[in-house]
Amino acid sequence: MNRKQLVLVTGLSLASLSALAQPLRIGVATEPYPPFAVADAAGHYSGWEIDITKAVCAQAKLDCQFVAVAWDGIIPSLLADKIDVIAASLSITDERSQVIDFSDKYYQTGAMLAVAAGSDIKPTPAGVAGRKIGVQSGSIHQAYALQYFKDATIQEYQTQDEADQDLFAGRIDGTLADALVLETFLKSDEGKGCCSDAGLVAQDDALLGKGIGFGLRKGNDALKSSLNQAIQAIRADGTYDKITAQYFNFNIYGE
Repeated sequence: MNRKQLVLVTGLSLASLSALAQPLRIGVATEPYPPFAVADAAGHYSGWEIDITKAVCAQAKLDCQFVAVAWDGIIPSLLADKIDVIAASLSITDERSQVIDFSDKYYQTGAMLAVAAGSDIKPTPAGVAGRKIGVQSGSIHQAYALQYFKDATIQEYQTQDEADQDLFAGRIDGTLADALVLETFLKSDEGKGCCSDAGLVAQDDALLGKGIGFGLRKGNDALKSSLNQAIQAIRADGTYDKITAQYFNFNIYGE
């Protein structure tokens, strides 16, 4: 090997080591999603999903760095190599699985309809007919509402918080979202005075997904395996339950 070849090989080796040394970029949504992920004034995130992700990273011995991305651009950011993993309550659906890969699930809840207190609206196609229902744009709940609530007016919002505020203000008749997220709103000072739980909608795995998993680019099998092993490990050693007990008093993992 001549000197020129040695310099080239050495340079490539250093570049490879540098790439390996880079933190794993974990994409989280900029929009608040309590109690899963909420940013403070300094942009630091906290919440159940943040704590679980940190535990998974620690178990897998991965150097992880959170990167805030607008919800509607989070999958494009993954595909464009701006982030490496999505940790933003992303449901495992058939449609998304055609574009990206998922880890095993790390939690699963149903989709719930919240309505004004005293309302007779039911979480069924007939029950919302003629009503205005708010959903977060780009969410599985928007897809569900468009598929099943054809006789209702579907109002889209950039964040679930905006939908909650319009329900509080009486500008919409109900909002469809993750049950745990809406329960958090209903227990808040605003929510408990204005609104109530109308119940869960009928499950549709194709639209509502098979649980929440980490999203990653296709072909990244080694990372997927590391994440899956770490999820299994923190559930087995009690870390998952210890974190969950700080936020919920029931089984968030599902069956």
